[in-house]
Parts: sequence; C-alpha cells; structure tokens
Amino acid sequence: MMTAVETAPTAGRRAGRAEISDRSRSERRLGLILSAPAVIVMLLVTAYPLINALYLSLFSYRLTAPDDRRFVGLANYGTALSDSLFWQDVLTTFLVTFITVAVELVIGFGLAMVMHRALFARRTVRTAILLPYGIVTVISAFAWRYAFDLQSGFVNSWFGLGDHAWFSGRWSALFVIILSEIWKTTPFVSLLLLAGLAQVPRDLGEAATVDGATAWQRLRRVTIPNMKAAILVAVLFRTLDAWRIFDNVFIMTLGQEKTETLSFLTYRQTITRTAIGLGDAVGVLLFLSVVLIAVVFIRGFRVDLSQVRGDR
Repeated sequence: MMTAVETAPTAGRRAGRAEISDRSRSERRLGLILSAPAVIVMLLVTAYPLINALYLSLFSYRLTAPDDRRFVGLANYGTALSDSLFWQDVLTTFLVTFITVAVELVIGFGLAMVMHRALFARRTVRTAILLPYGIVTVISAFAWRYAFDLQSGFVNSWFGLGDHAWFSGRWSALFVIILSEIWKTTPFVSLLLLAGLAQVPRDLGEAATVDGATAWQRLRRVTIPNMKAAILVAVLFRTLDAWRIFDNVFIMTLGQEKTETLSFLTYRQTITRTAIGLGDAVGVLLFLSVVLIAVVFIRGFRVDLSQVRGDR
C-alpha cells in the first residue's frame, strides 16, 4: 500500500513534466515558424555586408589606392588589438554603456510604475513619458548640443555656470553625451518594463499585503522576481544599443577630447582615413563584441520563462 501511494504522485509529476515539455516544444516550433520569414529577410539584408566586411578585413586596402590591395590575413586585427587607442575607445564605450543602462533601468522602472498605476489620464501620461523616444536621435543630439553650447546654450546661464565649456573636456563632454542618451532612450526601457509589470499577478501582491509585507518587501520579493524576463530583455536590448552608440558622439564632439567610441572608430578608419581593411577589422571586432555581450546575458542571466507564462 505504501508503495502504491508513493508511486502515484511520482507518476503524476512525470506526466506533468511531460505535458510541460510537450507544450514548450510546441511553442518553440510555432515561434520558429512565425519568426522564420523575418529572420530570412534579415539574413538576406545583412549577410552580404557582414561577409564582405569580413573579407575586406583580411586585406590592406584603401579607397585612395584601389589597385593596391594586398592580402594580409589577420594583420589588421593585430594592429587594432595592439593599439592603445582601440582599448581607450573600448573603455569609453563601456563607461557610456554601463552608466546609461544602469540609470535608465532605475528611472525606467519608476516611470513604468507611474504608467502602470496611473488612475486618470493614463493615455496622456504614457504619451508624455514616451514622447522623447519618438524624436529622431540626430535631432535630439543637436538639441542637447545647442543647449550646452558655450555661445548659444542656455544651460550655463540657467545654472550660473559662467563660461564653462562642456565640450572642451573629456568628462564634461561624456556627461552631456550620457545625459542625452538617458533622456532619449529611458522611455523605451520603461515601455518594456511596463509590459513586465502587466504580467505580475495582482493576487500575489494582495496576499503579501494581507500578510503584512511593506511596499519595499512587495517590490523586492513579489514584483521584481515575477518580471525578471522583462528586465533581462530591457537590459539586453539597451546594452546592445548603447554599445553601438554613434550619433551623439558624432554630432556633439566628433570623437574629440577622448570621447570616441568603437562605432566612431570604425567610421573614422573607414570613411575619414579610407582604410577599408583596418576599418572593417574594427567593425568585425565590434560585431563580435555585440554577439559576446548577447551570449553572456542570455547564458549568464537565465530566466525561467515557464514562470512568466504561468506554468507550474
């Protein structure tokens, strides 16, 4: 009798696991079918430029001397990786990415809570919060540049900073670049986190309130654990986007005062110096770093998606 009683729950658990496994397999298959057309189009659009860039990175090749193309193998990669400027740009890119993503995550979560709990004029509140994200990045960058400009800007006069030249030093210039990036893309983070808040079961929060949990305890033990997937997606998307920052740097400083990022270094080597081989090598390294970041996030911060969709 004891054996029979113990066997029944075990069999039930195995059946439950099999059912969840079948459901997950079916959803995965459906996801592949639905995403296949978009993936195929993206591959057709991006495959040739990537392969061509990888091919040209193996040559010493300049636009000013198109006939003087020599195969150099991995020499361009060695030149880039051994140059202190490359690693300085890596550090600058890392600082911009880390600070912007961290600040955007905190502010975006607060804005998401405001949009989620708005009792009246909810559409107006959401539109006002998301408005900066709808502005073209180039226009936004020009607006911030003129606001902090020594001659035409109003920031110095408003805050009584006198003749402080924001773009004449590395850290002050990076401050403006980071500030403009945060203002522009925080609404995107808040939108993703808002979707995550909508997935948090309301009854869990109510049960925690009945049990005497404070607002901070409910946030830390109920809300955040149930929206880990949304947080991961927001951090991943913004990290990949911030790591490739170009527009703000190009418009505000042109990479001067040690504000150059990896994307701008690729542009400068390829377009300004017409060193196609070396520029493509830097571009390939940038692409590989983006892939590495994505792998680290997905593998290192694993989220149980079965909890998000309600499986048990």
